Amino acid sequence: MNYRNIKNLNDIILQKLSIIPRDFDLIVGVPRSGMLPANLLSLYLNRPYTDIDSFLNGHIYKAGARSQFFDSGEHKKVLVVDDSIASGSAMIEVKETLKHLEDKFDIKYCAIYVIPGKEKMVDYYFEIVPLPRYFQWNILNHTTLEKACFDIDGVLCPDPLPEQNDDGEKYTDFILNAPPLFIPGSKIGTIVTSRLEKYRKETEIWLEANNIKYNDLVMLDLPNMEARQRANNHGDHKAKAYLSKPYVLFIESELIQAIEINRISKKPVLCTANFEMIFESESFMYNLKSGKHLPFLREYALKIRNKIRNLR
Repeated sequence: MNYRNIKNLNDIILQKLSIIPRDFDLIVGVPRSGMLPANLLSLYLNRPYTDIDSFLNGHIYKAGARSQFFDSGEHKKVLVVDDSIASGSAMIEVKETLKHLEDKFDIKYCAIYVIPGKEKMVDYYFEIVPLPRYFQWNILNHTTLEKACFDIDGVLCPDPLPEQNDDGEKYTDFILNAPPLFIPGSKIGTIVTSRLEKYRKETEIWLEANNIKYNDLVMLDLPNMEARQRANNHGDHKAKAYLSKPYVLFIESELIQAIEINRISKKPVLCTANFEMIFESESFMYNLKSGKHLPFLREYALKIRNKIRNLR
């Protein structure tokens, strides 16, 4: 798995900022994933920026002002920015959308991340990142979340305050009324929590109220908070659920638990405390399946799998 967070995005832009000529008049971001790198580039290049729809309507963003009209005579050279290229279909669509403006503007295209073999689809790119890959800004909407495990407290909702964590009425009220935090846009494989089994009904009510889709809910089968504290096996409990199926990712809020889950499972864990991916203890078999080791074997296996699917 190749993962990039917002810090990585900012770092690679700063490291290779010199590849972008300084004669661009306007930065245009591809909604919505391209808006973040477009904003960063506009700040570092000290140029105005906008999104594609606003550009088509003649609007730009300037410091201290919003949605100003621009004179096309003042903004001739335009850099269109997206976060990444995989299949290339999105960039092809963008180019088609702006094709009628090629006589009016000098338009160049940029992607921060490209997969090998797609470098020529843009005029500028910052880093080659092969598949499989995840980005911090879209991981919660990724279609592979059904192959992931999620913690609840600190991920889907905030952790309870000490005064709420009484293993009684206050805690029950917290579970039923906790504000949402990181709510995924795709279905989750398994939700794994150290909440006690006796709070399953309240937890399921909250999950349904916040439109969180999932296949399984794994809770801690202990009688009370004191027993949970004595057991102190949160990492082991979560790692076992992670290992029970061919999941590819665990999303956990506490760094210490994230490291422990990774140590036991030998599979990656995303920590929402800092949105760092914990990789240190990946097993050889996991790296082989993911393509990190001997990537040609993974490519061959995928081709065989696709042929089998086409025969069905």
